[in-house]
Amino acid sequence: MLDIKFIRENAELINQTAQDKKINFEVSDLLDIDKKKNSLQEELDALRSKLNEGNKKIRTLSNEERPAHIVAMKEVSEKVKELDEKSKDLKSLFLVEMLKVPSPLHSTTPIGKTDEDNVVLSTWGEIPKFDFEPKSHMALGDELDIIDVERGVKLSGARSYFLKNEGTLLELALMRYALDFLVKRGFTPMTVPQFVKQHAMMGTGYFPGGEDQTYKLGEDDLYLIGTSEVPLASYHYDEVLNQKDFPIKLTAWSDCFRREAGTYGKDTHGLYRIHQFQKVEQVYIMENDIEASLKAHQYLLDNAIDFIKSLGIPHQITDVCSGDIGQGQVKKYDINSWMPSRDAYCETHSCSMFYEFQARRLKMRYKDKNGKMKFCHTLNNTLIASPRVLIPILELNQTKEGTIKIPEVLVPYMHGITEIKQKK
Repeated sequence: MLDIKFIRENAELINQTAQDKKINFEVSDLLDIDKKKNSLQEELDALRSKLNEGNKKIRTLSNEERPAHIVAMKEVSEKVKELDEKSKDLKSLFLVEMLKVPSPLHSTTPIGKTDEDNVVLSTWGEIPKFDFEPKSHMALGDELDIIDVERGVKLSGARSYFLKNEGTLLELALMRYALDFLVKRGFTPMTVPQFVKQHAMMGTGYFPGGEDQTYKLGEDDLYLIGTSEVPLASYHYDEVLNQKDFPIKLTAWSDCFRREAGTYGKDTHGLYRIHQFQKVEQVYIMENDIEASLKAHQYLLDNAIDFIKSLGIPHQITDVCSGDIGQGQVKKYDINSWMPSRDAYCETHSCSMFYEFQARRLKMRYKDKNGKMKFCHTLNNTLIASPRVLIPILELNQTKEGTIKIPEVLVPYMHGITEIKQKK
């Protein structure tokens, strides 16, 4: 959400942003409602003032004057009630439109239509050349008895799976290594609720617009999270924070859920696009400063780069274009990891900068050094998401003998297991 004053003064910029982000939004609709709302409020304020003065005047009137005055004041009171209802309706419409306003892009964000227009900034690592026919993670998972999709689908439907044996241990090793990695870098580890109220989804920008991707617990009016960013960023909902505590660096390892609506027939093979997964997320809350936000954005990206390098996974960093960026994001980087079975670099991390978009919705503020109330800036980045990241880990570390070498940094978390072999 943006400041309405900023929107009024930058209507053309907002319209251009909506066009660049491929968002269906017309600022004139919002400004028309805003004008009507304000005009009606002025009329209401005048009538209420008249009503207050009239009520005070009753005591000064004679018995002959009082009845007519009471009738007149009753008419004013009825008019106030009528306009108050209209005002409530306009305020509701105003909020609906305000929640659609896209955040203007940072000047360095490339303009484009789809992910094909994202700009590759760097490439790290060599794509391995196997001296044997490499297998997909699904073939390896079946042969080594560490992945079972067939029974997952039988139990829970499409895009479901079981991890088992060393597959489970490997995922847990990844998650714990990732959590320790961030704790060593000063992040506060948290265990978070995995279902939240609507205001958390609205506050972080997933609603409106992402309802079709979200599982709802209907009877309880709660929503399963698609990322721990939601509870982490909402942790200080409707609070005034202390500037001396900035930056606030939070991390959580959580289960995540996504309906994958609209992806029928897309990425159906394997563990790339599934309904339930685990993530370790970075969330960063800081002062309202654009230059400082840019530095924080790079810091979060560097954390993820250092992590993915420690696993030895070849990857690319891309600057995400306007047509592939979200409503609230002003700049975004993706890390795309090499997946042999897909013969491509595929997204495993996203690093997003929001300025005050989320903080306004979450009513998350602080007083600056001059005592002025400001909204915070927020940022986030995935450090690891599984089982998607298992695809490159399993496929890149396979051997001619059909085994999988465990990345060195994960061995201490694997109870000393250094290689996944076929069961005897």
